Amino acid sequence: MLTPELLADFDLFRDVSRETLRDVAAFSQMVTVPKDGFVFREGEQADKLHLLVRGSIALRVNLTSRPESVTVSFVNRPHQTLGWSGVVTPNHYTASAFCEEDSELIAIPADKFLQTLEKRPADGYKIMLRIATIVSDRLRNSRQALLKTL
Repeated sequence: MLTPELLADFDLFRDVSRETLRDVAAFSQMVTVPKDGFVFREGEQADKLHLLVRGSIALRVNLTSRPESVTVSFVNRPHQTLGWSGVVTPNHYTASAFCEEDSELIAIPADKFLQTLEKRPADGYKIMLRIATIVSDRLRNSRQALLKTL
């Protein structure tokens, strides 16, 4: 079972109330994805936010001009967040998350997560600011990676 203390180690949850951590821990689960497996695929309905506990995940996008996908970012440090599309409309993953090695993650159901943030707007504000930073970082990384393919 997940504990609030485990979630508190993630930057996403820094300075978030114990009540919010407790609620999120109650409906989240640990998942293991083997090497060469996918956490999610580009274009799929995004219904979860993921937190990396251990492992290495390549975020890849498909280009119409190339037969193979392009890696635009790596999530390979514990406590990083991926799958932000689960909490941002239109809720479709914008990249595929490919496991470079066996990986362990926390999967947070997006609908319950957003309901919790609505119940506690002060915590929701802090968390969504951090999500916005993640989106911005991924956009910058994607742009740089795609420019290298030209």
